[in-house]
Amino acid sequence: MELDVPPLPDGSGSPNPQGDADLLAGNPRYEKIRYLNRGAFGFVVLAHDKQCNDRVALKFIERGPEHINKYVEREIVNHMKLRHPHIIGLREVFLTSTHLVLSMEYAPGGDLFRYVAARRGLPEDEARWFFQQLMIAVDYCHRMGVSSRDIKLENTLVDGSPRPLIKLADFGFSKDANQHSAPTSRVGTPAYLAPEVITNQPGQVYDGKKGDIWSCGVLLYILVTDRYPFRRPGDDAMKPNQKLNVMLQRILRADYSFPADKPLSDGVRDLISRILVQDPDARPTLQGIFTHPWFVEGLNPAALQFNDSIVRESLANQPSPEVLNEVRAIVQEAAKPVAAPAAPQTAPQQPAIPRPDESNRGAYDSLDELVRGAAAESDSFDMR
Repeated sequence: MELDVPPLPDGSGSPNPQGDADLLAGNPRYEKIRYLNRGAFGFVVLAHDKQCNDRVALKFIERGPEHINKYVEREIVNHMKLRHPHIIGLREVFLTSTHLVLSMEYAPGGDLFRYVAARRGLPEDEARWFFQQLMIAVDYCHRMGVSSRDIKLENTLVDGSPRPLIKLADFGFSKDANQHSAPTSRVGTPAYLAPEVITNQPGQVYDGKKGDIWSCGVLLYILVTDRYPFRRPGDDAMKPNQKLNVMLQRILRADYSFPADKPLSDGVRDLISRILVQDPDARPTLQGIFTHPWFVEGLNPAALQFNDSIVRESLANQPSPEVLNEVRAIVQEAAKPVAAPAAPQTAPQQPAIPRPDESNRGAYDSLDELVRGAAAESDSFDMR
C-alpha cells in the first residue's frame, strides 16, 4: 500500500472556530502568512516574527478544559528542555483570548511524509541519511530522559536545504523518565505502535524508549518501500474498525514482509528485521543501531559523539523553576472554561519561554481515540 500524497493546504477555509477571523490581527509581534496544517489538537499557522524578522510556526490550541489537558503541559515542558539541531525549537508560549499558542521554529521543507510520498519512496542512500539524523535526534531525547511515543513521518520535518536536514517535532505524548511515572497509556499513532503498547493494560508499564525504537523501524521501512509494513492493499475494502483491527493483529505478530517490487539491500533488510520484533528486550539498543553496518555506511565516526557535548550543555542549562512555574500557570489558565466566544486577540499575553539563541494525517491522534471511534461504528473491535 503506497503512500498517497495529500493535497497541499491552500490557506482557504479557516480551520479555527472563529471562522475567517485572523487570530493574529493586531498582534504587535506576529503577522499571519498562511495556514500550514490542522489536526485534532487545533491548527498551525506560518507567521512572520516582526521582532526577529524571521518566519515561525504558531501552533494554536483552543482554550478550555476539553482541549487543554495533562498532555499539553507535558508537551511544552518536555519540549522546553530539548535544544538540538535535529529537534524543532520551541521559542515561546503565550495566550490569546481564545487559544494557547506555541511559537516554534519553522521547517520550510514540510514533513517527511509528504517528502517520501512525492518521491514514491527513497533510494537507500537518501533513506540512510534521514535515518541517521533521526537516530541522532532520538538518542539525544533518550539521554535527556524523554521518550517521544509518537515518532512518525508526519512528526519528522524537513528544513528545505539542498541536502535536507530533518527535525523531530511534536512531543504531545512524550514522557520524561526523570519527572513522570513510567508509561502506561496506549497513545501514539496506530501504524507505528509497538506490540507492547497495544497489549498494555491499565496500570501496567512499558518502556517508552523501546517503543520509540520500534517506531523508528516502521519509519525506516516506509522510507525505503513507500509502504506501511502492517497494511495490505486489500485492507482499504474493509470498514474502518475492521481495517484497524487487522493491522493491530499483524503488529502483534510482527507480521510483515518486504515487497518483491522494491529491490532492497541485505543490510537494510537485516536492520529492519532486528528492530521489528515482538519482544522489546530483543530489539537493538540505540548503540546497537549505531554499530550496524548499514547504518554506519558513509557516516563520519565523529557523528556518534555528536550528542555528548550537546547533552552536557542541555543538562547544564535547563529551564529555571521560575520559567517552568510560569508555563504551568499559563497552561492552567488556558484550561479554564471559556464563558463565551471572544473577539480576535489584539496582543499576546504572558510570554513564557525565551528564544534559545537569547538564552545561550488520519482523523485520530491516539490509539485510544481510534478505538473509541471504531467502537462507535461497531462492537466488533477486538485487540486480543
